[in-house]
Amino acid sequence: MKIVVIGGGASGLGAAGAAKGVDPSADIVNYTEFEDVAYSPCGIPFVHGREIESFDKLFLATKQQYADQGIDIHYTTTVESIDVKRHAIKVREEGEIRYDRLVLATGWNYSDPQIPGDHLEGIYRVKNIRRAMEWDKFIDTVKSAVVVECGPIAVEMVSALVHRGIKVTVVDPAPWPMAGVVDPDIIEPVRKSWADAGVVTLWGERVTAFGGQGALAYAETTAGRVEAQLAIIGTRKAPNTALARAAGVALGATGGIIVDSFMKTSASDVFAAGDCTEIPHGVTNVPLQGLSGSHAYAQGKAAGVNAAGGRREYQPVYVPWAMLAGDWMIGGVSFGETTAAAIGVKFVSGASNGITRARYYPGVRPITVKLLADPATRCLIGAQMVGGEGVKERADFLGMAVRSGISIDDLATMENVYSPAIGALNEPIAMAAQAVQQKLGRR
Repeated sequence: MKIVVIGGGASGLGAAGAAKGVDPSADIVNYTEFEDVAYSPCGIPFVHGREIESFDKLFLATKQQYADQGIDIHYTTTVESIDVKRHAIKVREEGEIRYDRLVLATGWNYSDPQIPGDHLEGIYRVKNIRRAMEWDKFIDTVKSAVVVECGPIAVEMVSALVHRGIKVTVVDPAPWPMAGVVDPDIIEPVRKSWADAGVVTLWGERVTAFGGQGALAYAETTAGRVEAQLAIIGTRKAPNTALARAAGVALGATGGIIVDSFMKTSASDVFAAGDCTEIPHGVTNVPLQGLSGSHAYAQGKAAGVNAAGGRREYQPVYVPWAMLAGDWMIGGVSFGETTAAAIGVKFVSGASNGITRARYYPGVRPITVKLLADPATRCLIGAQMVGGEGVKERADFLGMAVRSGISIDDLATMENVYSPAIGALNEPIAMAAQAVQQKLGRR
């Protein structure tokens, strides 16, 4: 059995490792266009911000360790085409390679904002770790930067650049950061902390051109010229599906590869995983693309198991998420009020302002929890949070609550840990659920 994996990110290496675990005798070959595999791109902004001391910390294993596992990785190679009928791929450096099973883990690219002047030195798309090492030295020379649209990685880069003493201007056509994901009341503490740090924000505006002689010197915007030697591109993730499209593999409404619950594509013996795919949402059944690294890794493992002859099903997603944004943690599950209203989901919401520890314990931080419930079933369908700590754990718990169909009434009477150092007497989740109950009426 020869299993070929295209892509060396979380889904690609997850697939390769899982396939080898199911069938140790299988010939597992991985092709990647990059110099490295299986590092954490999510950690790059924190190295730039000096929270993490070295890019070396982001690597999960050495090249030799992957070789010792029996995974044959071909670095800096370009897969030019796929012939699904003949079960073959064409690799620029090697010619035609035959496979028994193929896993597409080609990941994502930043959507192109199509700004004139983007050839200038100083336009940075945070993704590849080797390029990030080079950019980190360049950042030392920068006095001012512009962030072009404020997606999740860009939010983290704002903090990183502020930590480096760089003047930052954010330009985004949306009315607030990550507007497609986060409600305005949840992101407001982050926006305020940026303002306190001197970040200039131009909401509802666009970058129309980059200017300079060879190197970036300024960005023209609909609100005027902004001086900048560095531009961070923070546009949305776009699925990297050029190979799949050319091979006739079916794509969905998001542009991602359509897969079933076993990560099979429309092509025989071809599987796909990660940011190049689309996965149904567990509440709405709407296809989603561009999820987190944990989703990509789990999808890759499912694809690898099934490609090697095992059986593993990947369930619809409820998308618990959390991230650090300046001095705050933000997170949630499924969607907030803005997204729910945009896609026509009926909901009743309630929020609470709580604390993460006993009020008298050192280090206590505020936390706001907002919950959304289905008014007909009273089940939890979404959540949003902002706080000084404790967001990740609550997002994980609430993700399982949505997936399990737990009602707002169950959450309103939930038990919770009370310990002054780690938890307050009143759990903010229960308080938010009680606020929803008041609107729905108690049973």
